[in-house]
Amino acid sequence: MQKKVTKAIFPVAGLGTRFLPATKSVPKEIMTLVDRPLIQYAIDEAREAGITDFIFVTSKGKSALEDYFDRSVELETDLKAKGKDKLLDVLKSTYMESGAIAYIRQHKALGLGHAVWCARRLIGDEPFAVMLPDDVIAAETPCLKQMVDAYEQTGGSMVAAMEVPQEKASAYGLLDVEEDMGSVVKVKGMVEKPKPEDAPSNLAVIGRYILTPDVMKNLETIDRGAGGELQLTDAIAAEMQQGRGVYGYRFRGQRFDCGSKAGFLQATVSFGLARDELREEFSEYLDDLMAVKNAAQ
Repeated sequence: MQKKVTKAIFPVAGLGTRFLPATKSVPKEIMTLVDRPLIQYAIDEAREAGITDFIFVTSKGKSALEDYFDRSVELETDLKAKGKDKLLDVLKSTYMESGAIAYIRQHKALGLGHAVWCARRLIGDEPFAVMLPDDVIAAETPCLKQMVDAYEQTGGSMVAAMEVPQEKASAYGLLDVEEDMGSVVKVKGMVEKPKPEDAPSNLAVIGRYILTPDVMKNLETIDRGAGGELQLTDAIAAEMQQGRGVYGYRFRGQRFDCGSKAGFLQATVSFGLARDELREEFSEYLDDLMAVKNAAQ
């Protein structure tokens, strides 16, 4: 029987330079998508998957992110006094229980693998998830929950995967598939950002992982990879070399790359249209906008 996945690492030490000047003072992870910060979407997804221990790998200048999860007694009191119970419930959903959340500093920007490695003492000998808040996934069943359910059958390590057009293959790490079992594929290799003609498949790795504690051991011993950074991909590849199973999971849902401006705008439109209280007015605006554009052509 597989150990349950109850711990998740959130690497949030990046500077978010693609969103300057906003990220000069606001951590990218608390930039709002409709009315919730990116990190809240990741936290909610993790909770739905059974995660109880949340580990944030941060850096200098991320205090606003840490403050976000604290209680706001003044605001809570004000909402109670005004009878705004629905907003009070929303506010309470952002709180984290004492002891459920931990913050670890990544003092040097040495890559995703290094960020994950920084949490090694809190992981111990347990499987764990890694969630990249930049990847926001709209799904009926949360992506990580889908993966946890599949992991209970496969064990090993698992990465979320989605199909991408061949011309975009060079922007992703791609899976070299040994056996395709439908939603789950067994992996024999991973190729980071290949040329389109060298792509081993069209299955790209995105920011959801379930990893064995052996991956932490691999991060201790592997050499630095591309850019002089410690690559998580290399540590996962070492699992295959050591004879342990690595799987890709074709999740059901739509992924938005909120680490890019275009992806963030696309997510804003999609999530805005999904909200009952916004859909009608927002749809009318978009229809009018397209009518004006078409008339001008």
